[in-house]
Amino acid sequence: MSWTDDRVEILKKMWGEGQSASQIAKELGGVTRNAVIGKVHRLGLSNRTTAGAAAKAEPKAKAKAAPKPKPAPKAAPEPAPTPASSKPDLKTEPAIAPQHNMPARKQIIPAGQPLPPQPSANEISPEALAKVNEIEKKAKKLSLMELTERTCKWPVGDPATEDFWFCGLPVKTGKPYCEAHVGVAFQPMSARRDRRR
Repeated sequence: MSWTDDRVEILKKMWGEGQSASQIAKELGGVTRNAVIGKVHRLGLSNRTTAGAAAKAEPKAKAKAAPKPKPAPKAAPEPAPTPASSKPDLKTEPAIAPQHNMPARKQIIPAGQPLPPQPSANEISPEALAKVNEIEKKAKKLSLMELTERTCKWPVGDPATEDFWFCGLPVKTGKPYCEAHVGVAFQPMSARRDRRR
């Protein structure tokens, strides 16, 4: 559909009469409401709500001069408080900061310092810890870039130090860790339930 001169004239006429974009689109046929709005915008046709209201209000304003509003009476200035004495009151208590019931933040440990023992480490059986210690002596000590899908990804040490490495031993099928580290990472449901009691 192209905007012919006839269609543009119909658009201008209906727009001037206050018809909606949907009504104009329906009358013209083959054009959407949004296309009508776009064409109105491109033609620079005025916004009817503000222009129409201003045009209607202007003749009335000329015909009848509105009385000027009376200025509001000035409020009397409030008197300044008079001090009881020139000496400051020393008995006033200092303002106490409001207390917020926010949880205390955990202590941040600087890089390079060993981490404190984690609660979960205390819950691991001594046999599992002994097995992990034995396995870590045999570990391949891989870097992050040396890991593959077949190597144990158990991290050992502090990541902020040069002594940090990954186990690197062959993984247990379907798990990301070797057999010893799987025993530490994945505990049976019954063992977890017993710990909660």
